[in-house]
Order: sequence, then C-alpha cells, then structure tokens
Amino acid sequence: MLTPAEWSIILLSLRVSIVAVLLTLPLAYALAWLIARRRFPGRMLLDAAIHLPLVLPPVVTGWLLLLLLGRGGPIGGWLDRTFGVTLVFHWTGAAVAAAVMALPLMVRAMRLSIEAVDRRLVDAARTLGASPGRAFFTITLPLSAPGIAAGAMLGFARSLGEFGATITFAANIAGQTRTLPLAIYTGLQLPGGEGAVARLAVISIVLSLGALLVSEWLVRRSQGSRAHVL
Repeated sequence: MLTPAEWSIILLSLRVSIVAVLLTLPLAYALAWLIARRRFPGRMLLDAAIHLPLVLPPVVTGWLLLLLLGRGGPIGGWLDRTFGVTLVFHWTGAAVAAAVMALPLMVRAMRLSIEAVDRRLVDAARTLGASPGRAFFTITLPLSAPGIAAGAMLGFARSLGEFGATITFAANIAGQTRTLPLAIYTGLQLPGGEGAVARLAVISIVLSLGALLVSEWLVRRSQGSRAHVL
C-alpha cells in the first residue's frame, strides 16, 4: 500500500512528465521537420545542439538552465520582472528540465517518421494543386502521426526518469519538485527507507516500461501503415 506522501510524489511526477511532453511536442516536431525536409547552412550544427543533452552530464544541463532561467539569468530574470514567473525551485522548473532532457529523443523519433513519408506523395499533391500547407496537413502530418505519438511516449518515459538536471535546476523540495527519481534518492539516504524506495521503484519501472511498450507498438503500427499505403 502506498502512503499519501507517495501518492503525492507519483501524481507530481505524472504532472511534470505530461507538462514536459506538452511543452516540447510542437517544438520537437518543428525541429524534426526542419532537419528532415530542409537543407540549410548550420543544419548539422543544429542537429548536434538538439542532441547535446544526450551526451552532456545532466548536472551540466541543469547548471546551464540555472544560468539562463534562474532569477539572475537573462531569461529567468525577464520572466520574473515582467510576468512574476519563477521557474527555479518550482514544479514548473522540474517540467522545463524534463522537457529539455526529453527533446532529443522526441526529435529523433519524429524525424525518422517524417523521413519515412514518401516525398512522391507530397509532390503528387502539389502537382494536383495543393498548397504546401495543405500537402503538409493532409499527407505529411497524418502519415507521421504514429511517430509523433511514439516520440511523445519516449519523452514521457524520459521525463519520468529525469534526475540530474532536475535536482540541479529545481532542487529536491518535498511537495514541489520531488519527483519519483528524487524521492528514491532521498529514501536511500534515510534509515529505514528501503520499503518506500522499493515501492516507488516498482511504480517507476511499471510506468516507464508501459510508456516504452506503447512507443514500440506505435512504431510497428506506423511501419505497417506505410507498408499498406505503398
């Protein structure tokens, strides 16, 4: 049985992960489409910058977020002065940290899905008089939708497991930023916390595994749908 505090941690983790995915989804798809469909100077540099959080230590990513989005940072200071919005030491900051760490995985899944869409279908639609926007919304977007969903599920799973950037940028505050990984880490530091750690670890594994299985199912469904179209 889970305690009320543990339920609160789980609900906070779900809220942080869902908000992180919703924040990242439009940007991830736009970047994926730009890299998959356009050739421009600096394309490789942009691709490398998007995937940088995958290779950087998460603590470094959290530190960079702190420099940019903290109250003394250029963006965080402006948000605080203009809108009274503070991200650091708040659950919204944890969502931002999770979104940054999830972005590369989401972009990669969506990019592969967009690249798999046969350009001849788009060209045929343009030949028949469809505008670029109409061709995108009627062909590219629907055919890449399973990849979008798969990327969202990967981002959700990654957000659930985010630790380093979150604890650096948003800290480990009970009821505010203490998500599942941070709660497990805290429990390991406390005498007699093994039971809570085990329960939270099982919940974390079940949620992450479920997200990965759904993502894999969506990828296979996407491949089957494209094979049927071709």
